[in-house]
Amino acid sequence: MQFVEEIVVDEFLPTVRSLLAGDLRERGFTQSEVADVLGISQSAVSKYAHGDVTVNDRIAADDRVLDLVDELGTGLAAGEISPVQALIEIEVLIRDLESGGDLLAQLHEEAVPELADHGASFRVHDPESDLRTSERVLSSLRRGLGMLETASGFTSLIPAVGSNLVACTPDAEDVDDVAGVPGRIFDVKGRATVPADPEFGVSEHVARVLLAARRHGADVSAAINITYEPGLVDDLTEQGHVAAEFDESGDVASSVGASIEDEPEATVLYQTGGMGIEPLIYVLGPDAESVADTLRSLV
Repeated sequence: MQFVEEIVVDEFLPTVRSLLAGDLRERGFTQSEVADVLGISQSAVSKYAHGDVTVNDRIAADDRVLDLVDELGTGLAAGEISPVQALIEIEVLIRDLESGGDLLAQLHEEAVPELADHGASFRVHDPESDLRTSERVLSSLRRGLGMLETASGFTSLIPAVGSNLVACTPDAEDVDDVAGVPGRIFDVKGRATVPADPEFGVSEHVARVLLAARRHGADVSAAINITYEPGLVDDLTEQGHVAAEFDESGDVASSVGASIEDEPEATVLYQTGGMGIEPLIYVLGPDAESVADTLRSLV
Protein backbone atom coordinates (compact mmCIF):
# COMPACT_ATOMS: atom_id res chain seq x y z
CA MET A 1 0.00 0.00 0.00
CA GLN A 2 1.44 3.36 -1.03
CA PHE A 3 -0.32 6.69 -0.62
CA VAL A 4 0.06 9.52 -3.09
CA GLU A 5 1.43 11.59 -0.19
CA GLU A 6 4.43 9.26 -0.09
CA ILE A 7 5.17 10.04 -3.73
CA VAL A 8 4.85 13.74 -2.90
CA VAL A 9 7.31 13.41 -0.01
CA ASP A 10 9.75 11.01 -1.67
CA GLU A 11 9.79 12.37 -5.23
CA PHE A 12 7.91 15.63 -5.77
CA LEU A 13 9.22 17.73 -2.87
CA PRO A 14 12.91 16.77 -3.29
CA THR A 15 12.64 17.59 -6.99
CA VAL A 16 10.94 20.96 -6.49
CA ARG A 17 13.23 21.91 -3.61
CA SER A 18 16.24 21.04 -5.73
CA LEU A 19 14.98 23.15 -8.65
CA LEU A 20 14.03 26.07 -6.41
CA ALA A 21 17.28 25.93 -4.45
CA GLY A 22 19.20 26.06 -7.73
CA ASP A 23 17.06 28.93 -9.00
CA LEU A 24 17.60 30.98 -5.84
CA ARG A 25 21.32 30.32 -5.82
CA GLU A 26 21.50 31.60 -9.42
CA ARG A 27 19.71 34.76 -8.24
CA GLY A 28 22.45 35.43 -5.69
CA PHE A 29 20.99 33.87 -2.55
CA THR A 30 23.52 32.49 -0.11
CA GLN A 31 23.26 28.89 1.06
CA SER A 32 21.99 30.16 4.42
CA GLU A 33 19.34 32.36 2.78
CA VAL A 34 18.12 29.46 0.63
CA ALA A 35 17.86 27.31 3.76
CA ASP A 36 15.77 29.98 5.54
CA VAL A 37 13.41 30.44 2.59
CA LEU A 38 12.87 26.70 2.02
CA GLY A 39 12.73 25.87 5.72
CA ILE A 40 15.48 23.26 5.48
CA SER A 41 18.99 22.88 6.84
CA GLN A 42 22.10 24.26 5.14
CA SER A 43 23.40 20.72 4.81
CA ALA A 44 20.27 19.84 2.85
CA VAL A 45 20.85 22.83 0.57
CA SER A 46 24.39 21.61 0.04
CA LYS A 47 23.09 18.19 -0.98
CA TYR A 48 20.75 19.78 -3.50
CA ALA A 49 23.58 21.91 -4.87
CA HIS A 50 25.86 18.90 -5.31
CA GLY A 51 23.23 16.65 -6.87
CA ASP A 52 23.15 14.30 -3.89
CA VAL A 53 19.33 14.25 -3.91
CA THR A 54 17.43 12.05 -6.34
CA VAL A 55 15.36 14.10 -8.77
CA ASN A 56 12.37 12.68 -10.63
CA ASP A 57 13.00 13.58 -14.27
CA ARG A 58 9.32 13.55 -15.22
CA ILE A 59 8.45 16.00 -12.47
CA ALA A 60 11.51 18.15 -13.22
CA ALA A 61 10.53 18.37 -16.91
CA ASP A 62 6.88 19.29 -16.32
CA ASP A 63 6.18 22.80 -17.65
CA ARG A 64 3.89 23.66 -14.73
CA VAL A 65 6.57 22.75 -12.24
CA LEU A 66 9.19 24.76 -14.14
CA ASP A 67 6.87 27.75 -14.47
CA LEU A 68 6.06 27.71 -10.76
CA VAL A 69 9.73 27.43 -9.77
CA ASP A 70 10.54 30.45 -11.96
CA GLU A 71 7.56 32.42 -10.58
CA LEU A 72 8.44 31.64 -6.97
CA GLY A 73 12.13 32.33 -7.50
CA THR A 74 11.34 35.71 -9.02
CA GLY A 75 8.85 36.62 -6.28
CA LEU A 76 11.01 35.43 -3.38
CA ALA A 77 14.07 37.26 -4.72
CA ALA A 78 12.09 40.50 -5.10
CA GLY A 79 10.42 40.17 -1.72
CA GLU A 80 7.02 40.11 -3.41
CA ILE A 81 6.20 36.55 -2.35
CA SER A 82 6.57 35.30 1.21
CA PRO A 83 7.74 31.78 2.08
CA VAL A 84 4.18 31.07 3.24
CA GLN A 85 2.78 32.14 -0.14
CA ALA A 86 5.36 29.96 -1.88
CA LEU A 87 4.36 27.01 0.28
CA ILE A 88 0.69 27.52 -0.56
CA GLU A 89 1.32 27.78 -4.29
CA ILE A 90 3.37 24.55 -4.22
CA GLU A 91 0.62 22.88 -2.21
CA VAL A 92 -2.00 23.94 -4.76
CA LEU A 93 0.09 22.58 -7.63
CA ILE A 94 0.48 19.30 -5.76
CA ARG A 95 -3.30 18.95 -5.44
CA ASP A 96 -3.76 19.81 -9.12
CA LEU A 97 -1.24 17.17 -10.14
CA GLU A 98 -2.88 14.58 -7.88
CA SER A 99 -6.29 14.75 -9.49
CA GLY A 100 -7.90 13.86 -12.78
CA GLY A 101 -5.23 11.43 -13.94
CA ASP A 102 -2.55 14.13 -13.86
CA LEU A 103 1.18 13.64 -13.28
CA LEU A 104 1.19 12.64 -9.61
CA ALA A 105 -1.92 10.53 -10.13
CA GLN A 106 -0.09 8.74 -12.98
CA LEU A 107 2.97 8.13 -10.81
CA HIS A 108 0.67 6.85 -8.09
CA GLU A 109 -1.08 4.46 -10.47
CA GLU A 110 2.27 3.17 -11.70
CA ALA A 111 3.33 2.51 -8.12
CA VAL A 112 -0.05 0.95 -7.31
CA PRO A 113 -1.39 -0.53 -10.62
CA GLU A 114 -4.70 -1.50 -9.02
CA LEU A 115 -5.61 2.20 -8.89
CA ALA A 116 -5.83 2.34 -12.68
CA ASP A 117 -9.10 0.44 -12.44
CA HIS A 118 -10.52 3.05 -10.06
CA GLY A 119 -12.09 5.85 -12.07
CA ALA A 120 -12.68 8.28 -9.22
CA SER A 121 -10.53 11.36 -8.81
CA PHE A 122 -10.30 13.21 -5.55
CA ARG A 123 -8.99 16.47 -4.10
CA VAL A 124 -8.08 16.63 -0.45
CA HIS A 125 -7.41 20.37 -0.36
CA ASP A 126 -9.29 23.34 -1.72
CA PRO A 127 -7.00 25.51 -3.88
CA GLU A 128 -9.25 28.52 -3.20
CA SER A 129 -8.79 28.33 0.57
CA ASP A 130 -9.05 31.44 2.72
CA LEU A 131 -5.35 31.23 3.50
CA ARG A 132 -4.38 31.18 -0.17
CA THR A 133 -6.73 34.06 -0.89
CA SER A 134 -5.25 36.13 1.94
CA GLU A 135 -1.71 35.41 0.84
CA ARG A 136 -2.56 36.43 -2.71
CA VAL A 137 -3.85 39.78 -1.43
CA LEU A 138 -0.68 40.33 0.62
CA SER A 139 1.48 39.35 -2.36
CA SER A 140 -0.33 41.85 -4.60
CA LEU A 141 0.02 44.51 -1.91
CA ARG A 142 3.76 43.92 -1.59
CA ARG A 143 4.15 44.34 -5.35
CA GLY A 144 2.13 47.57 -5.29
CA LEU A 145 4.17 48.96 -2.40
CA GLY A 146 7.37 48.07 -4.21
CA MET A 147 6.19 50.03 -7.23
CA LEU A 148 5.50 53.09 -5.08
CA GLU A 149 8.79 52.89 -3.18
CA THR A 150 10.71 53.09 -6.44
CA ALA A 151 8.46 55.69 -8.11
CA SER A 152 10.36 58.95 -8.46
CA GLY A 153 8.25 61.79 -7.10
CA PHE A 154 5.72 59.67 -5.24
CA THR A 155 6.54 61.43 -1.97
CA SER A 156 4.97 64.62 -3.39
CA LEU A 157 1.62 62.83 -3.27
CA ILE A 158 1.87 61.73 0.37
CA PRO A 159 -0.39 63.85 2.62
CA ALA A 160 0.55 65.06 6.11
CA VAL A 161 -1.39 62.17 7.67
CA GLY A 162 0.55 59.67 5.55
CA SER A 163 -0.68 57.37 2.81
CA ASN A 164 -1.87 53.80 3.04
CA LEU A 165 -2.21 51.38 0.16
CA VAL A 166 -4.83 48.78 1.05
CA ALA A 167 -6.32 45.71 -0.63
CA CYS A 168 -9.10 43.38 0.40
CA THR A 169 -10.25 39.80 -0.04
CA PRO A 170 -13.00 39.14 -2.63
CA ASP A 171 -15.70 38.75 0.04
CA ALA A 172 -14.46 41.50 2.38
CA GLU A 173 -17.01 42.67 4.94
CA ASP A 174 -15.01 44.60 7.56
CA VAL A 175 -11.58 46.10 8.19
CA ASP A 176 -10.19 42.72 9.27
CA ASP A 177 -10.62 41.61 5.64
CA VAL A 178 -8.54 44.54 4.38
CA ALA A 179 -4.73 44.47 4.39
CA GLY A 180 -2.64 47.61 4.65
CA VAL A 181 0.60 49.05 5.97
CA PRO A 182 0.94 49.23 9.76
CA GLY A 183 1.69 52.85 10.59
CA ARG A 184 1.10 54.09 7.01
CA ILE A 185 3.56 55.28 4.35
CA PHE A 186 5.42 58.50 5.17
CA ASP A 187 7.87 60.82 3.45
CA VAL A 188 11.17 60.45 5.32
CA LYS A 189 13.78 62.84 3.93
CA GLY A 190 12.33 62.67 0.44
CA ARG A 191 11.91 58.92 0.39
CA ALA A 192 8.69 56.92 0.65
CA THR A 193 9.07 54.75 3.74
CA VAL A 194 7.01 51.61 4.33
CA PRO A 195 7.58 50.84 8.04
CA ALA A 196 6.51 47.19 8.03
CA ASP A 197 5.15 44.34 5.93
CA PRO A 198 1.43 44.64 5.13
CA GLU A 199 -1.03 42.99 7.50
CA PHE A 200 -4.77 42.52 7.71
CA GLY A 201 -6.81 44.69 10.04
CA VAL A 202 -4.30 47.53 10.44
CA SER A 203 -6.05 50.18 8.34
CA GLU A 204 -9.13 51.95 9.61
CA HIS A 205 -9.69 55.01 7.48
CA VAL A 206 -8.70 54.01 3.95
CA ALA A 207 -10.18 50.55 4.57
CA ARG A 208 -13.54 52.07 5.48
CA VAL A 209 -13.58 54.16 2.30
CA LEU A 210 -12.80 51.08 0.20
CA LEU A 211 -15.43 48.96 1.96
CA ALA A 212 -18.07 51.68 1.64
CA ALA A 213 -17.42 51.98 -2.09
CA ARG A 214 -17.68 48.21 -2.52
CA ARG A 215 -20.93 47.99 -0.53
CA HIS A 216 -22.50 50.47 -2.93
CA GLY A 217 -21.51 48.56 -6.04
CA ALA A 218 -18.01 49.75 -6.91
CA ASP A 219 -16.05 46.95 -8.58
CA VAL A 220 -12.80 47.67 -6.72
CA SER A 221 -10.52 45.77 -4.35
CA ALA A 222 -7.74 48.25 -3.54
CA ALA A 223 -7.33 51.91 -2.63
CA ILE A 224 -4.84 54.56 -1.53
CA ASN A 225 -5.15 58.06 -0.09
CA ILE A 226 -3.04 60.91 -1.47
CA THR A 227 -2.91 64.66 -1.02
CA TYR A 228 -5.71 66.70 -2.60
CA GLU A 229 -5.04 69.15 -5.37
CA PRO A 230 -7.61 70.16 -8.00
CA GLY A 231 -4.98 69.60 -10.69
CA LEU A 232 -4.52 65.97 -9.61
CA VAL A 233 -8.25 65.33 -9.92
CA ASP A 234 -8.13 66.89 -13.39
CA ASP A 235 -5.16 64.72 -14.37
CA LEU A 236 -6.90 61.56 -13.20
CA THR A 237 -10.06 62.52 -15.04
CA GLU A 238 -8.08 63.10 -18.24
CA GLN A 239 -6.68 59.59 -17.87
CA GLY A 240 -10.22 58.20 -17.97
CA HIS A 241 -11.05 57.97 -14.29
CA VAL A 242 -14.46 59.07 -13.05
CA ALA A 243 -14.20 61.39 -10.04
CA ALA A 244 -16.77 62.01 -7.33
CA GLU A 245 -16.67 64.34 -4.33
CA PHE A 246 -17.83 63.30 -0.87
CA ASP A 247 -18.11 64.95 2.53
CA GLU A 248 -15.79 63.49 5.17
CA SER A 249 -17.09 65.68 7.99
CA GLY A 250 -20.08 63.39 8.54
CA ASP A 251 -20.56 59.64 8.28
CA VAL A 252 -17.91 58.54 5.79
CA ALA A 253 -19.63 55.31 4.78
CA SER A 254 -22.90 57.08 3.95
CA SER A 255 -21.17 59.94 2.16
CA VAL A 256 -19.00 57.63 0.06
CA GLY A 257 -22.05 55.50 -0.68
CA ALA A 258 -24.01 58.50 -1.91
CA SER A 259 -21.11 59.53 -4.17
CA ILE A 260 -20.87 56.04 -5.68
CA GLU A 261 -24.61 55.96 -6.27
CA ASP A 262 -24.35 59.27 -8.14
CA GLU A 263 -21.25 58.12 -10.06
CA PRO A 264 -21.32 54.28 -10.21
CA GLU A 265 -18.10 54.16 -12.27
CA ALA A 266 -16.13 56.39 -9.89
CA THR A 267 -12.58 55.26 -9.16
CA VAL A 268 -11.44 58.60 -7.74
CA LEU A 269 -13.11 59.93 -4.59
CA TYR A 270 -12.08 63.21 -3.03
CA GLN A 271 -12.99 65.58 -0.24
CA THR A 272 -11.79 69.17 0.02
CA GLY A 273 -11.27 69.24 3.77
CA GLY A 274 -12.81 71.12 6.64
CA MET A 275 -12.19 72.03 10.26
CA GLY A 276 -9.45 69.65 11.39
CA ILE A 277 -9.82 67.51 8.26
CA GLU A 278 -7.03 67.34 5.69
CA PRO A 279 -8.27 67.35 2.08
CA LEU A 280 -7.57 64.00 0.41
CA ILE A 281 -8.00 62.04 -2.79
CA TYR A 282 -8.73 58.30 -2.74
CA VAL A 283 -7.71 56.35 -5.82
CA LEU A 284 -9.47 53.00 -6.20
CA GLY A 285 -8.77 50.07 -8.49
CA PRO A 286 -9.10 46.31 -9.07
CA ASP A 287 -5.84 45.49 -7.27
CA ALA A 288 -2.88 47.10 -5.51
CA GLU A 289 -0.65 47.06 -8.58
CA SER A 290 -3.24 48.90 -10.69
CA VAL A 291 -3.64 51.58 -8.04
CA ALA A 292 0.13 51.99 -7.73
CA ASP A 293 0.44 52.20 -11.51
CA THR A 294 -2.15 55.00 -11.58
CA LEU A 295 -0.14 56.96 -9.02
CA ARG A 296 3.08 56.46 -10.97
CA SER A 297 1.37 58.13 -13.94
CA LEU A 298 0.88 61.28 -11.82
CA VAL A 299 4.56 61.81 -10.94
